[in-house]
Parts: sequence; C-alpha cells; structure tokens
Amino acid sequence: MSENPEPDSAAPPRRRIKKLDVMVSEVIRETHDSATLVLFTGNDHLTYKPGHFLTIDPHQFPALERFIEYFEEIKGKKEPARAYSLTSAPHDKHLAITIKEEYYTSGVTHYPPLLSPLLVWRTQPGTRMEVTGFGGPYVLPDDIETQTDHLVHICAGSGIVPNFSMVRHALSQQMKLRHTLIYGNRTYRDIIFQQALDDLSREFPDQLTVVHALSRESDVSRYGTNFHRGRVDRSLIASMIEDPTAVRVFSCGPAISRWEKMTAKESGLEPKPRFMESVTEALEEIGVPSKNIRSEKYG
Repeated sequence: MSENPEPDSAAPPRRRIKKLDVMVSEVIRETHDSATLVLFTGNDHLTYKPGHFLTIDPHQFPALERFIEYFEEIKGKKEPARAYSLTSAPHDKHLAITIKEEYYTSGVTHYPPLLSPLLVWRTQPGTRMEVTGFGGPYVLPDDIETQTDHLVHICAGSGIVPNFSMVRHALSQQMKLRHTLIYGNRTYRDIIFQQALDDLSREFPDQLTVVHALSRESDVSRYGTNFHRGRVDRSLIASMIEDPTAVRVFSCGPAISRWEKMTAKESGLEPKPRFMESVTEALEEIGVPSKNIRSEKYG
C-alpha cells in the first residue's frame, strides 16, 4: 500500500483508498444463492482490518452496460459502486468476498438488483476485475481485549460475512476473547459458512458458541441442539448475554430501506421494523449500553 503523506499533528492520519487489479482464483458455492469469490492480487502486501469492505464498480462489466444505461437514465445519476464485506481475514493469503444474490421485492426494493446476480452466477475462475479497498468503520478494534472478554455477534443472512472475518481473525491470533454468535436465517439451506462455523466450534469449544435461529423451519431439533426455532428476538439475545454492561456487540443485517421509508410515508404508515431495528430495540431493553454496540446495516 502507498505510504500516507505526513499527517498534520492535530489531525488523525487518513487512509488512502487503493485500487487493485484482481483475478478470481476460485468460486465457492456457499448456499443456493450465495458464493465466495477468492481474489488473487499478486504480490501486494494488503493491510486491512477484520470487518472492512471493498467496493466494485459495475461499469467495468460489459454484460451490465445496457442495464446501467437504463438505470442511469431513469435515476438521473451515475450508478454507484457496490460494497462487499471481506470474508477473508488479515492472516489469510488471499482476499475473499462473499455475495448473496439480491432479489427484487415490490414495496421493499425500488429497482431490480444489478451487480450481485452477475457476481454470484456469472463470475468464473479467471475473471479479472478492479476492486477498491479497504474501508468502513465496522471493524474489530486493535484494543478490543482491553474493552471486554466477551464479544456477541448478532447477524442475519449475508450480515454474517464481516463477523465471520472478525471471529476467524481473533481465534487465529489467540486473542483472549469469548465469542457468542447468534445467526438468523429463514431456513437451514440459507446458512452461509455452516460447515466452517461447525468446524470452528469444535476446534475452539471454549471460545466460540454458535446459535442458529431459523424462522421458517417447523422442526429445528433435527439439526442440533444449537438451533432455535423462530427469529432472533429479545428472549434469545438475553439468554446469551450474562452481563449486558460488560459485553461488546457487533450486529450486522438488513434494516429498513430508504425505499421502504418512502413507501410508508406515502401511505401514512410507519415502516415495519426489520432485523436491525428489532435487535437494537432488544439490546436497549436488556441493558446493553449504546456505546458497547457496533452495527452495520444494509437494505
């Protein structure tokens, strides 16, 4: 990475965003609608934190050219780059991102998804692209061991990705931290990193506890004792937090979208809370201080 200019003594140093030419070296099918892209970057020394994301500009893909022209015409603005959290951790040899295909849902999403279907279904090993990294405040702090000895990760869907990086990094670096991961999905087949999480739980039984919440499964007992029927709710969260004032919570998942807010306003109704709104309310009710919570939302 390029050296930063000498910072002003009164201001924090600024990170330079770096553009990287990468090649997809492997595509790993995680679930029926998600895939991990392993990215080969050459000999660059990459510096990033667990939880960081990179961005991908859709304009670089010829297959999207006509769609982009249409979207930019009706939106009246340029299509922005899309951000994807890093699955990889700093100790890994290669970068990796995991993408879950987005869907168009009337009243929830304004436009059909543009980039995620291409990345999940049409990207093959050998594909070259440019990515920009690394950024985002949702990261594991360097001094986290001085703040707590218990991290609670509360995720839904593809919100598992940055937290998966955090957990793997902390365990690999032998940090003195205990991790509780509460992971919500609709069904068993929607669980991203299911096998990897099982393997980590067996390897680090004293440091990692994983609890799955499945909202659309009638019988979760067949999957194991760490499966909960229903959504991630206040009761489940409270049962996993012994001391609300001592933990640090990292929560990532879907939140009310801008389009949902606009639609609700036009109808004179309040938008229905989604995962992140429900988790935030539950944490407040059980007494976790807001300063102990870090969150990343998408929608």
